[in-house]
Amino acid sequence: MMSGKAYLIGAGPGDPRLLTLRAVDALRESEVVLTDDLVDPAVLLHARHARIVHVGKRCGRHSLPQEATTRLLVDTVKRGAVAARLKGGDPFVFGRGGEEALALARAGLRFEIVPGVSAALGAAAYAGVPLTHRGIASSVAFVAGQAEDRVSEVRADTIVVFMCQRTIAAIARELMDAERSPATPIAIVRGATWDAQEVYLGTLDEVAALPAQWWADLDLTLPTLAIVGEVAQLAGALAWKTQPMSLWPVRVAAAGGAR
Repeated sequence: MMSGKAYLIGAGPGDPRLLTLRAVDALRESEVVLTDDLVDPAVLLHARHARIVHVGKRCGRHSLPQEATTRLLVDTVKRGAVAARLKGGDPFVFGRGGEEALALARAGLRFEIVPGVSAALGAAAYAGVPLTHRGIASSVAFVAGQAEDRVSEVRADTIVVFMCQRTIAAIARELMDAERSPATPIAIVRGATWDAQEVYLGTLDEVAALPAQWWADLDLTLPTLAIVGEVAQLAGALAWKTQPMSLWPVRVAAAGGAR
């Protein structure tokens, strides 16, 4: 039997209207869709005739280990099916897409990469934060929030920290220990591009002072991303979707004080 084909598709940061036209075409062609949890259900409407398999991973909750997901994708294509691996953001930016593409290539199977709007770009745009800005920032770094002990090594003007809800306070302390100014602006964006989007604006020293579970009273289903650097201060002037909020009420609520 002739082998099928795999599409590694970026679904974008959340808003289903940010899906690319190429992604729509690929989903319509697909017979099986392996989807992450953070993909908006409206995106899956483009795959009406496909079998939908949820394989998402969320902060300690795993429906399938990554190795099992990759094996399922490869086996599905080997059987001759057209399969889509649908991921939030872009498949090659903290999406494990490189690992899955390598597995497909090693198996001699056909595949196509369909890029998506990265969560970094979506969060920045919807929060009103230009990642680069003449005279302020000419370099950007994307880092994973789980590696808080390595963020301090980054020397870019703007640092975008993915998946950092539980680690952002420790990251702020690490950055100050690495001689970043405590007054460096930081924007914490939760649920970027969704209707429930929240933007918190503060400084490194304010974030470093957050209690360990500052997020406990917030909607835990919203993914969290932080933008560190002078450009973050533009969130107030350029806000067009969500007005940024102060971190102070969050800090007080997390500490058990007045709400």
